Amino acid sequence: MGQDRVSSPCTCEEDWKQEVPTGNQKKLLCYIDEVSFAVYDALLYLDTHPNDDAALHYFNRHNMKRNFALEEYAKAYGPLNIGTMDDDAGRSWEWACQPWPWEGGNC
Repeated sequence: MGQDRVSSPCTCEEDWKQEVPTGNQKKLLCYIDEVSFAVYDALLYLDTHPNDDAALHYFNRHNMKRNFALEEYAKAYGPLNIGTMDDDAGRSWEWACQPWPWEGGNC
């Protein structure tokens, strides 16, 4: 992730959306775990290398992937975190209505 490896801007910014698995809750949750790990790993790296443009690009790209996957998961299966709750949360509180892990839920 060195500064000397900064490449030209990617022309395929939307191609990453095809990486997000749809129609399978477990695969989507696994993808969210993987991309979240990449985001948090990049965060730690950037704490000690704040001027690394390639690392910042890596972080931004993977953070975008993570947020998109979290939104897709919330639409299909319910929110995983407070950031993906819908606007109806003010009228009802459905966190407890979803199956818990010991009831077959996947969170």
